[in-house]
Amino acid sequence: MLFTALRDMQWRRWRFVIAIVVTGLVFAMTLVLTGLANGFRVEDERTVDSLGVDEFLIKSGATGPFLGSVPFPASELQVVAGAAGVRAASPLAYKGATFKNGDSTRDAAVFGAPGGGPGMPAMSSGRPPLGPDEIAVSSTIGRQLGDELEVGSRKLLIVGIVDNSTALAKTPNLFLTTEGVQQLEYGGQPLISSIGIRGALAQVPDGYRVVHRSVAVDDLMRPTRIAVEAIRIVAILLWIVAALIVGGVVVLAGLVVQAIIVAVLAAAFGAGLSRLLAPLFPMNVIEPALAYPLLAAIAVGVGLLASATAVQRAATVDPAHAFGGP
Repeated sequence: MLFTALRDMQWRRWRFVIAIVVTGLVFAMTLVLTGLANGFRVEDERTVDSLGVDEFLIKSGATGPFLGSVPFPASELQVVAGAAGVRAASPLAYKGATFKNGDSTRDAAVFGAPGGGPGMPAMSSGRPPLGPDEIAVSSTIGRQLGDELEVGSRKLLIVGIVDNSTALAKTPNLFLTTEGVQQLEYGGQPLISSIGIRGALAQVPDGYRVVHRSVAVDDLMRPTRIAVEAIRIVAILLWIVAALIVGGVVVLAGLVVQAIIVAVLAAAFGAGLSRLLAPLFPMNVIEPALAYPLLAAIAVGVGLLASATAVQRAATVDPAHAFGGP
């Protein structure tokens, strides 16, 4: 059967080459879409992990420490800082803002934390901001130490750079002191979005709750969640398209063998092509570690499904017509 299948593929080689290239394009786009969907979460996880916080204390009615936060007085820090199980605690603030980028305006995610406490990421160059008029910025905005950055209505001095720090679909992260964000968001009032805790708070104050980093990541991802689901649906549809393409070129002799060969070769081509396509997208394309072995397994599954489709089609053909009879 293998010899028959290979001979048939050789006889109709251009048809199979076209099928491999087209199916490979579908597989490549599926990998890129998978990388896009995964990239939304990975960049938000990296942002939250960079803060060095084990858990966040937030108001009971809040959904998270960032976009879903509810402000509360910074004085609550005094209750939490000395509580059992807490190694360190910091008042944190968050704000969605804009900054001037030449003649244009860009969105930014602004995080506020004490310069030396939980909530401030490590700098790749420079130092953390120590006053309300200083700022650390993501390397993705292309600014240098000593530059001035206009955020909202305030001009801030760049004292630190954080390498490739983004969230919310490659929105650059900016880092101020807690007081700096309070001046941007609350008119200087001593309000905060959450308390970042290293350790584990044993007794939660009334009216508050503790959430872990996974909830914080979900909170950051809320604006992109619908986009991620839409991307996943499109990826599933592309798998179906791939199965139909493979099923459209195989014939009854050696159907299973032909379909699997076409699918596997297309998967290999698609995996390489996805690496070339990924940098063309303006958002992070971060393919999960299991994407390539999963692609190989799905390619075989697509091949088997395609062969079943082709068998059903072939079985409906009148043998007289199939072999050139009257």
